[in-house]
Amino acid sequence: MKLNLERYHGLGNDYLVYDPNQNERNLSAEGVKLICDRKIGLGADGILEGPFMDGKELSVKTWNSDGSIAEKSGNGVRIFAKFLRDAGYVQKKNFTLHTEGGPVEITYLHEDGSRLRVSMGKLSFWSDEIPVAGERREVINEDMVFAKTLYPTTCVSVGNPHCVIPMQEISKELVCKIGSYSESAHYFPNRVNTQIMKVIDETNIAIEIFERGSGYTLASGTGACAAAAVACKLGLTENKVIVHMPGGELLVEIDENWQAYMTGDVFYIAKICLSNEFGERLRLLNC
Repeated sequence: MKLNLERYHGLGNDYLVYDPNQNERNLSAEGVKLICDRKIGLGADGILEGPFMDGKELSVKTWNSDGSIAEKSGNGVRIFAKFLRDAGYVQKKNFTLHTEGGPVEITYLHEDGSRLRVSMGKLSFWSDEIPVAGERREVINEDMVFAKTLYPTTCVSVGNPHCVIPMQEISKELVCKIGSYSESAHYFPNRVNTQIMKVIDETNIAIEIFERGSGYTLASGTGACAAAAVACKLGLTENKVIVHMPGGELLVEIDENWQAYMTGDVFYIAKICLSNEFGERLRLLNC
């Protein structure tokens, strides 16, 4: 049985879209790992499964490439919103998309859905909402040890957990070194996404990203929102910044109530039909 998927990317963060309304097989963690494998599968940072429809509500399930579930993905929700436009599910300019990390409000800025503004929900620095182990507190500039090195770390929830470390210089090698330890550190009961951040000026920051369940990525929408929120919280920038990532830029705004808004582009790549042979391999994995 052949399976159809669509490939998109948001600033180099690539996802496959799996529409259960057009395919007869359900996804599983092992099946997602096989599909996302860049050597023996299609390769992707994750899979967006949906839309699931409950009356007028549309929802999406976000799979990481390791088969785990992510509560929310900023690039993922933009990609999925463009898919909904391309596939004819959504025609109006504004709509609400439900994720496991809460609802997001999406506005199409271009008619073809290639540029969008997304209300990502309310941010939280509170330990029990991120979560971070220990007594309830705002986790701001706390000393945390990763790879035997002490870092001043601020943590925030964007519907999923993030730790952000301000630095003078950042690099892929350094975030991978830190992230390989921080992702599963004892501080974080649900694991964590990691960003190291360099402040360029009051309206520009740069980040490198290590995502929970995916590893090093070129861009992250929730990561960009988390870093912008931390920079604002620490008084390092204004509340509206351009976040520079290896894959490109996002505009992030943080309002007075700590609501995050993200604006950026999405690109459609291809429609993909998996072979019967590959479908059989998925079947044997109980997909």
